[in-house]
Amino acid sequence: MDWLTDNKLPIDDVAEAGFDWLQTNGGWFFDGLALVMEALIEAILWVLQTPHPLVIVAAFALLTWVIQRNWKIVALVVLGFLFILNQDYWEETTESLTLVLSSCLVCMGIGVPIGIAVAHRPRLYSYVAPVLDLMQTLPTFVYLIPAIVFFGIGMVPGLIATVIFVLPAPIRLTQLGISSTPKDLLEAAEAFGAKPSQTLWKIELPYALPQIMTGLNQTIMLSLSMVVIGALVGADGLGVPVVRALNQVNTGLGFESGLIIVVVAIMLDRMLRVHRK
Repeated sequence: MDWLTDNKLPIDDVAEAGFDWLQTNGGWFFDGLALVMEALIEAILWVLQTPHPLVIVAAFALLTWVIQRNWKIVALVVLGFLFILNQDYWEETTESLTLVLSSCLVCMGIGVPIGIAVAHRPRLYSYVAPVLDLMQTLPTFVYLIPAIVFFGIGMVPGLIATVIFVLPAPIRLTQLGISSTPKDLLEAAEAFGAKPSQTLWKIELPYALPQIMTGLNQTIMLSLSMVVIGALVGADGLGVPVVRALNQVNTGLGFESGLIIVVVAIMLDRMLRVHRK
């Protein structure tokens, strides 16, 4: 088998050369992107950390009521936040929420339009699907290497790695929702003379809303799963105490911080869960 290994395909050399070329010729783009991402992160962090924590808790409770109209879910969200305050993890939680909300804004802003486009062009989706498979199956730690190379250490590389890992979810679910719109509804709209834009906004998007909201839900859950990995590249949040507990073999700290992540995940999941009526 030596003949096979001696003629190894130079994947590592090609990848390294590609990253070097991007770093040399695309530095202006990555610097500008980093500035935009930093501004987004700082804005969300300011909104979450400047008011009194109870004001933020009340705002999330009100948002939960507007979405769910269920006092039990509102109570669950309030109790979850009070538990976080009790455990003195408010700052870390707001930092993780900043990362999650930033990734949601970027992923939904990019993923939903792409999902709509590929839903209307099945052949295009057949080319996009393998790329989405690669983005989801490639080990998440691999994303951290180019993120560090292009953006250094901090919240921005954690956000970029999270976006790359999470983006396929809203694309796939938006495509599923749009493409599953009943043909009789589309034919009726066409019969009444609806333009493509009117069909999209008044028929396809309302019908696909549960799938799009599921995509948002999955975006949040997958983003939360990246908080620990993001901490390895300097991203603040709940991943920091988890990594510290791992380094110190501190089971108490690890369980405590891990439980906070679970509580945040449950709260956000219940807040945004939408069922088709």
